[in-house]
Amino acid sequence: MSQKESLLANPAPLGLMAFGMTTILLNLANVGLFGINSIIVAMGIFYGGLAQIIAGVMEFRKGNTFGTLAFTSYGAFWLTLVFIILSTIELPAVNPDNNGWAAYLFLWGLFTLMLFFGTLKTNRALQTVFLSLAILFFLLTASHFIPQLQLIAGIEGVFCGFSAFYLSLAEIINEAHNHVILPIGPIKAN
Repeated sequence: MSQKESLLANPAPLGLMAFGMTTILLNLANVGLFGINSIIVAMGIFYGGLAQIIAGVMEFRKGNTFGTLAFTSYGAFWLTLVFIILSTIELPAVNPDNNGWAAYLFLWGLFTLMLFFGTLKTNRALQTVFLSLAILFFLLTASHFIPQLQLIAGIEGVFCGFSAFYLSLAEIINEAHNHVILPIGPIKAN
């Protein structure tokens, strides 16, 4: 690794925090604390969307294929979700039906489940983020047919968001102190 490459910052905390905070906010709405509003839309575009895409590009520069795929894809997820939300408000004729929403969420759940398998050689905290996100997508898929699952999905989504929030803080704090302050549960090599 060259001197210049060793000076590159770790983009994962940015992507994780952008994902975590935006996920928490949206799922507080899913729990019913407030409705979908301009705060969620703005957060989805600028932090959940653009900040994660920036983190994905930075991961590309560091040579991290998994980070590039995950952050860029979930940044695009937030941008598409906001577009769908806005189009349902502005263009009611194009509102997706339950089957459309379910297919959209199911595909993201399947993608997330596949990425979860890519975390099995990483730390427990990252595994928790991806497994809880896969569960969230599948619960949200089912909630389009069983509305009572919306509350459970919202609670699980808040947990998922906080797991990403925690991992982001752990990476920043552990790096700043040059040792483990907040554990992330590394897996022992075989």
